[in-house]
Amino acid sequence: MEFNIFKPSEIESINRENMKLTNVILFTVAFIFIGLTRINGQIVKDADGNVYPSVTIGKQIWMSENLKTTKFNDGTPIPLATDANKWKELTTPAYCYLHNDISNKDLYGALYNWYTVNSNKLCPKGWHVPTDTEWADLTTFLGDPSTAGDKLKVPGHDYWKNSINEATNDFDFTALPGGMRLDYGDWPEFDNAYAVWWSSTGSTEISARNRGLYFSSSRIFRGLENKRSGFSVRCLKD
Repeated sequence: MEFNIFKPSEIESINRENMKLTNVILFTVAFIFIGLTRINGQIVKDADGNVYPSVTIGKQIWMSENLKTTKFNDGTPIPLATDANKWKELTTPAYCYLHNDISNKDLYGALYNWYTVNSNKLCPKGWHVPTDTEWADLTTFLGDPSTAGDKLKVPGHDYWKNSINEATNDFDFTALPGGMRLDYGDWPEFDNAYAVWWSSTGSTEISARNRGLYFSSSRIFRGLENKRSGFSVRCLKD
């Protein structure tokens, strides 16, 4: 029988290499664990195959990006409406991108009219567009109404231009100023000043509830807008 005899210096070298390998493994496991903790282990995929991380805020689990699907969750295409005259006449589902520029899709997602939301098929299965009450629950959990909005906004001034408040993004909601499309089909000035999301709660024949953030305020605003308007959508886990 043949034995390998290692010198003390060789044993020390082997131990160092083993420790390095152990540290790498531990670091990798920790990194994966932290990553999964931040997204709650929930990786969400829409009908187009777009993938979204998610975050827990209070008792709710939210997507941490705006929806960008061009299909309902049964695979049916959502009509793309770029023409302003067509957009303002619609009482059926439609979507567009900010300024009709598809390069805005990955960062800001799509803008949907409320008729798309009201289909109850917009979010991936197992998820839904939050109600007005569910948005209120989020706002309540965030605490002080005067600072709740800053806890959702992405920090810095790369996106929220000229903001006079300090955003903190405390829960990785990562709100970006995705802009909006007005109900008559045009685009408002200063698109980098707004983030607005639909709720699934209708109010009148022509209006529905939403929530929004504004660059110069730390609050979360509750709005009532024409259903033909184009706003972002965040999905909430059932």
